[in-house]
Amino acid sequence: MNDTPTTEAAVPAQASPAAAVAGSGEERRDYRPGYEIVSEQILEYIADMRLVSGDRLPTEHDLAKTLNTSRAVVREAVKILSALGRVRAHKGRGLFVADDEGMLITSRWGGFFRPVDLDHVLMLFEFRKVQETAASSLAATRATPAELRTIEVAMQQCRHGVLHNQVDVFNQADDDFHTAVATAAHNAFLLSAVRDARRLQRHSSAIGIHGMLGEAAKAAVEEHEAIYRAIRDGRPEEAAAATVVHLDRTLEDYRQEIQRRLFG
Repeated sequence: MNDTPTTEAAVPAQASPAAAVAGSGEERRDYRPGYEIVSEQILEYIADMRLVSGDRLPTEHDLAKTLNTSRAVVREAVKILSALGRVRAHKGRGLFVADDEGMLITSRWGGFFRPVDLDHVLMLFEFRKVQETAASSLAATRATPAELRTIEVAMQQCRHGVLHNQVDVFNQADDDFHTAVATAAHNAFLLSAVRDARRLQRHSSAIGIHGMLGEAAKAAVEEHEAIYRAIRDGRPEEAAAATVVHLDRTLEDYRQEIQRRLFG
């Protein structure tokens, strides 16, 4: 989570020894699943072609050719976009742009979320706790060795950022860590929810505590390790409990900082 509240922008990180084993830090941070990239490309295609609700999209085969990818990846991307309500697949008829009621929930949140409202901050963390405890619990039973390694490297990069006072390194690795845990849950809905909630948090100027790597970041590093170890050892209840500890402590940090800003 951007759990020590942080800046949104990030600069290339200096890779730790652990990151070097798994590839360069930049390569690791740049990696995203193909279906996720293609999902975004399909949305860009809809925007570029000025398609509106009810308009027909090209077939999966034609989208694959247009986007220079495989039909299998397009199929996975379409599943995600269908689940999120951005496109509709009608058997025998093809793919269509969804109606307005099917737009991503984040577009609705944008109008709802008021960065200066502490109650909304509390609600966001409450939502995150539901999603991320479930994700960590599932990850403890589903994570592959490669996914465990990704979580571990992100955890080590967080520690590297704190030890060397590299705010942007910590920020990126922190985001990598929670995304990796959600990915290891092998549930596209949870992954989307975790990403959306974290994106809201980053974009809220009232929540961000810019340029700080203090005791909160040190605590986050230890909490990340507790989550990682529980997932690695296949202990779902402990993974969920460690995530609760992490989010509760983080929320208290945010609460104190926002109250300081609002009330001096």
